[in-house]
Amino acid sequence: MKAIILRINSPGGGVGPSQEIYSEVRKLKGKKVVVASMGALAASGGYYIACAADKIFANPGTITGSIGVIMQFVSVKDLIEKIGLKGMVVKSGAFKDIGSPMREMKPEERKLLQEVIENVHLQFVGAVAEGRKMDRKKVMKIADGRIFSGEQAKALGLVDALGNLEDAVEEAGKMAKIEGEPRVVTPPRKKFSILELLKEEAKSIIGEQLTESRMRIDYLAQ
Repeated sequence: MKAIILRINSPGGGVGPSQEIYSEVRKLKGKKVVVASMGALAASGGYYIACAADKIFANPGTITGSIGVIMQFVSVKDLIEKIGLKGMVVKSGAFKDIGSPMREMKPEERKLLQEVIENVHLQFVGAVAEGRKMDRKKVMKIADGRIFSGEQAKALGLVDALGNLEDAVEEAGKMAKIEGEPRVVTPPRKKFSILELLKEEAKSIIGEQLTESRMRIDYLAQ
């Protein structure tokens, strides 16, 4: 196996998982040629991962970029008051229930969360600057969450070339010095049962905010 095509079709997701995949791809540097091929969407965490590749291909109309961080909260305070319920919390510190849906967020809590967001945002900027060999100041100018088409991203230096998956395969073959037409081996897709698919659909409808910890930071295109 001389080269790897990293096919990305994702709006991003949790910061931790995005950074873990990025780190694992970076470990391949100097061992295997890695070419990222963007599908319809490779934004935020999806773009973060692409930056670890040796070369990035995007379609002219691929939606990418969205270099930013987001943390979302849901407030049910007014609803709870209307139905006569009252939330009570016993905590060990002033910030232990930060982001609670039971009450309004305090100014000092918002300030603390903003500082965390800005720190994680700088990590994203650093990964782009390192992976794309760009000046951090140049990255910061466009790292405000905005999205780009593949064509716009190429003009900004965020991707290397415009092309589809086949183009990425051809280029990977050349970079890995493979003679003749490269033979592509595709890992088998995981099979889902009908029950698993229904569970995933229900999860997306209910919203992860209600099923997971409220303390979640995402590299996610909205």
